[in-house]
Amino acid sequence: MNVIHSPLEGEFKNGIIDIINIDNINIDITVMGKVQASCGRAAFEYIEKGVKISLDREVDAIATAPINKASLKAAHINYIGHTEILAGLTGTHDPLTMFEVENLRVFFLTRHLSLQDAISCITKERILKYIVRCTDAVKQLGVQKCIIAVAGINPHCGENGLFGDEEIKHIIPAVQEARQKGYAVEGPISADSVFHLALQGRYGGVLSLYHDQGHIAAKTYDFGKTVSLTIGLPFLRTSVDHGTAFDIAGTGKASEVSMKEAIKVAAKYALYYQDYKAGK
Repeated sequence: MNVIHSPLEGEFKNGIIDIINIDNINIDITVMGKVQASCGRAAFEYIEKGVKISLDREVDAIATAPINKASLKAAHINYIGHTEILAGLTGTHDPLTMFEVENLRVFFLTRHLSLQDAISCITKERILKYIVRCTDAVKQLGVQKCIIAVAGINPHCGENGLFGDEEIKHIIPAVQEARQKGYAVEGPISADSVFHLALQGRYGGVLSLYHDQGHIAAKTYDFGKTVSLTIGLPFLRTSVDHGTAFDIAGTGKASEVSMKEAIKVAAKYALYYQDYKAGK
């Protein structure tokens, strides 16, 4: 490893890991695999550092490792997770989350809500807003033409009201209005097939209506290679799709695959994202 003060220092070489050490934790009293306030505070301060060098344009994107929410809480960090921290530190309102695995891109109408609360958020207005946001998001990643699919919420998209009427009341009207405005969107498409169709190339993105609907589809297909992207920040952020796995910390069982994929996806899209932000 090579300690540096800025990503702009020196030349990057294969086989050498350059690190920025802000020296904010005592390793001698740190216990691996345990919730500790000191670790939560240290993680937060490293995120702050990553945001600063990103805003200073020393890097074009950041790829984040998992953080432990309980450790954050123990340190009295008043954020629930990474996305909320990054939004708060950059003054970004409601950044958009996207999962990517191979050619499947999944967006989320709602994220950290109970299923009951998530269903109450399925409104025509919100879906229309997110169709626009998803279309804009894929353009930020350099994808100029693609069809966005909106997943259904009920079995078989409600079967014309037999199993629920959210499709009739909210999803269909939102899709129709979006199409009238010129957006390439289809839906509702039954959730038991829409993700498969997207993987086959029919859709460039899928708007999932609640957290687990999209998470289960992507992670079941390939847990290790699913990458989370946060779009709407001043810089592109990618992340692993898993948590801190304290139960296997220090055992040598943890896989590095998702971290490597997050770094590769950040490199893949970073320049497209910065060019879009710069109006190029």
